[in-house]
Amino acid sequence: MASMQRRLAAIVHADLAGFTRMMESGETRTFRHLKTAQNEVWRPAIVAGGGRLVGTAGDAMLAEFGSPVAAVSAAIDIQERMAAFNRGLDEAQRLMFRIGVHLGEVIVDEEDQNIFGDGVNLAARIQTLAEPGGIAVSRAVRDLAEIKVDYAFVDGGEHTPKNVSRPVHIYHVRASDRPARPGKAAVLRFEGGVAAGQKFAFDVPLATLKSRPGGMMIGRAADQCDLVLPHGTVSRRHARLVLGMAGVEIEDEDSTNGTWVNGVALRAGTPAVVRPGDRVRIGDVEFGIKQV
Repeated sequence: MASMQRRLAAIVHADLAGFTRMMESGETRTFRHLKTAQNEVWRPAIVAGGGRLVGTAGDAMLAEFGSPVAAVSAAIDIQERMAAFNRGLDEAQRLMFRIGVHLGEVIVDEEDQNIFGDGVNLAARIQTLAEPGGIAVSRAVRDLAEIKVDYAFVDGGEHTPKNVSRPVHIYHVRASDRPARPGKAAVLRFEGGVAAGQKFAFDVPLATLKSRPGGMMIGRAADQCDLVLPHGTVSRRHARLVLGMAGVEIEDEDSTNGTWVNGVALRAGTPAVVRPGDRVRIGDVEFGIKQV
């Protein structure tokens, strides 16, 4: 008989909303998108959050973390990365995962490191109560986890999920409508230039960015961009700024001369968070970022 152990874990369970419909309309395409999301979104986000991807089964994924704080942060990171991933897909093909997070005891199979038990089952049931593209957590998680600035736990009430004998109180993780905290940037200013001396600057009001789900486009084309950067090394549609769960993010739009954050080149379609004090290069134009 395989040996096993018990431990307390923060469990993240996810499932793809509308999976059957998507498979019926394009089986090969859906499978390809799902595998790409697993490899390019889920695995890196879980590793970055200090967790472990326990396994995948069809359209479902299971991960565990050592703390609810790490689990909730990773769940937010995953949904933000998925939002960026989905912007490259037609609306009908977008992968909208529901994520449930619970803190509970699990049984660990020491042979294959799979996890079982009531904690895993509850995370799976809580997941069904999340919105597509959203996150739902148990009261145990809400009581112990800190939430990122600009996001809050919203009371989702008590539910009695299928095959669960007792009510479960859940909370949704949603963007907060709270006013900005003192000292928090209402505007990010990008200010810089090129080596030859030409100077550029533009301001990004966070309220405006928040009101635009598609973000604000940066580029050379005045008729296609919200933030116009008239320089020969800048593509017509070069990069996009969005306000995501992790903060303000910049994403390269497969530009000719690339986008860099703090010296690291961005891969097209993979956003990076930018904050005051960071350096961003768009083509040959390098900016410093500050709050005003």
